[in-house]
Amino acid sequence: QHDRVISSLVLVNTHTCRYQMSSRRPCPSLYSLSVSSEGGQDEEGADPPQRLTPLERLTTEMCQDEWTIKELIVGRRIGFYKFRGEIGYGTFSRVKMAFPVLTKDKVAIKVQRLLSREISCLEALQHSNVVRLYEVVESHSRLYLVMEYSGGGDLHTHICSDGRLSEAEAKITFAQILSPSNTWSHDKNIIHRDLKAENVLSTCNGCVKVADFGFSTSDTLDTSCGSPPYAAPELFRNECYTGPPVDVWAMAVLLFFMVTGTMPFQADTMGPCQWLIRGILKPVPADRYAVEQMLGCDWLLPVEYPWTVVTPVPLNPLRLADAEPGELDDDEAEIRASLEELGVNMEHIRNNQGKGSRSPITGLYRILLHRAQKRRGTETVPVIRGFVQDPKKEGRLAYRGLMHFSKLCVLQ
Repeated sequence: QHDRVISSLVLVNTHTCRYQMSSRRPCPSLYSLSVSSEGGQDEEGADPPQRLTPLERLTTEMCQDEWTIKELIVGRRIGFYKFRGEIGYGTFSRVKMAFPVLTKDKVAIKVQRLLSREISCLEALQHSNVVRLYEVVESHSRLYLVMEYSGGGDLHTHICSDGRLSEAEAKITFAQILSPSNTWSHDKNIIHRDLKAENVLSTCNGCVKVADFGFSTSDTLDTSCGSPPYAAPELFRNECYTGPPVDVWAMAVLLFFMVTGTMPFQADTMGPCQWLIRGILKPVPADRYAVEQMLGCDWLLPVEYPWTVVTPVPLNPLRLADAEPGELDDDEAEIRASLEELGVNMEHIRNNQGKGSRSPITGLYRILLHRAQKRRGTETVPVIRGFVQDPKKEGRLAYRGLMHFSKLCVLQ
């Protein structure tokens, strides 16, 4: 409790009160979120007091209002966010529901010790099927990762409550897990290392989100981690191992769980799906299917994405301040207008340079950016376009040598 109080006081002093407004309303600087012209006027000709913007009102409350300061100290607030209960917890972290005071969107805040691996991996990924990182707030001993809130629950709870997925549901869900996996394992050289049903979340409209990159890495691998039921055989050997096949193995276990409602190997599944699982669950890492082969297999051929992968955009708002008239697209212009309505002007954005996700300005920008992208339909659930006329032929043409059987196990 003492450590939390000290950490909160540090946050109030360093993260909040540097934004406090003075009575002179100085020009914007690195330590101010207010803006005005220099100098003053005679009392006779003085303008009436200006109405505070939402941002100015919030920062003033965080430094002057006793109740707000108390909430910060006792842990009911962190930065610009108010907590609203706990979502879940793990061995190394807790996840709480919260909302930004300025925008009112629901967010999830992961509270953990000072580990930055997950932050760097999430910063490198921009995909509609990966949870978004909005902001990082750092205290004396903890990191608070402000992330997208997925209100549909996790896959493990869903299957345990309602039973195995139908074939169509399994196709749509698994395709959404594979799509970002191809991005992070090949394009970004990131290995998740803890893929499991508990870390597959869904939004209220059914879009799948892969979460919890706490064990993710891009380094040489020699440590055993993750959940044993999903762990590949090489994780239990005292030797170095290749990263992507570890994620691939976990995906096969996850797929089996989706289509059977049990963990391997205790139930039946269908032909093309059986071939896919057999092609993944191979004890030798080099023999397992690559993610591209999995995406092109017969079982997933009917799955069609009505959207493309999110086009990478700057994760900091500097472009909004530097763009010439007419350079911003409709989404960017809308985000800029929303920020200005909240009281964030372009000088605030310029002073935000170099802070990355460790800034409330960046957090506001990313929340508004995500909101605009969702309205544009970037998180629409995939659909099954119909039956493939000759799935075996199409599958072989797409990826030769795909259909072979595993010597590891027999699925009947």
